[in-house]
Amino acid sequence: MPLFAYTAVDAQGKTHQGTLEANNASDAAAAVKKKGQFPTNIAETTADAAGKVKKKGFSLNFSLGGGGGTGKVPAKILTIFTRQLSTLISAGLPLLRSLRTLGKQEKNPNLKKIMSGLAESVEGGTTFSEALSQHPKAFNKLYVNMVKAGELGGVLEIVLTRLAEFAEKSQRIKGKVTSAMVYPLVVLTIAVGIVTFLMLFIVPKFEAIFKDMLGGRPLPFITQAVMDLSRFIQGNFILITVAITVFVFVLRFSMKLPGVASTLDTYILKIPLFGDMLTKTSVARFSRTLGTLVSSGVPILQALQITRDTAGNLRVSGAVESIHDNVKEGESMVSPMEASGIFPPMVVSMVQVG
Repeated sequence: MPLFAYTAVDAQGKTHQGTLEANNASDAAAAVKKKGQFPTNIAETTADAAGKVKKKGFSLNFSLGGGGGTGKVPAKILTIFTRQLSTLISAGLPLLRSLRTLGKQEKNPNLKKIMSGLAESVEGGTTFSEALSQHPKAFNKLYVNMVKAGELGGVLEIVLTRLAEFAEKSQRIKGKVTSAMVYPLVVLTIAVGIVTFLMLFIVPKFEAIFKDMLGGRPLPFITQAVMDLSRFIQGNFILITVAITVFVFVLRFSMKLPGVASTLDTYILKIPLFGDMLTKTSVARFSRTLGTLVSSGVPILQALQITRDTAGNLRVSGAVESIHDNVKEGESMVSPMEASGIFPPMVVSMVQVG
């Protein structure tokens, strides 16, 4: 029977470690719970000759990680923290004790420092949502407001679970979009590299061969155009490289200007294939974010403001702003959604029915 090593906490928040035999990780977790403890880490192990335990194969690892200082925490790390906190609170541990427990087992100094600050704030009488708002780089408005709604409704553990599920779905969608875009970008990069190599090293050799073959007669127009392009690239390669580099830097700087960024975002959504994919991704993010906020008890106007800030595209943000203004005036969400041209008819119809 497989051997499992576990780390668990009891009702007093004390950490316990040990090993046990079980058919699988689920049975091992159930056995730990029967002891009155809650497992935070379960991994299949094998004992070596010295009696030490080494991890192998499948594991249910709930440990945390992060960056430095009190800055931004990677999305994956934040998701694990949220899932852990929800699980501990659901198991009956008070919020403060849950934060202390997770802080003790956290190895990364960044998240450990943030969790220590959260625990101190909560212990000092600050609400959890207010404590989270003191770390805006780690916890965005969506996170803070959902926690606030959970506190007011007395369903903090449920809201934290929804936050974790929301983040997990977001990461899956982001992964799929990234995977779909990587292949064509790699192919395009390789193609540009091959064409550049041909123009710099291969085409010039053919030019000499053609001159000998034709004996002074003019080359066909297309062939001559290719030869001229090759000579131009050869003679101005450094200038072309500098120009492209400057263009990229100017473009990145311009995207920070509201007017330019809005125009670029509009054209980006019109790019064949990529534009359609990005539009669908933005609509999915809008629906998922707004639905999660409203179902967690956040008022609709506040939920729309948060959704606008997390849209990721200025044109989509503008559409959400129009929806917010309409709802604020007591009107329907449907009209501005249709007028934006971003939301598919099916999405508009479902909102209209709802």
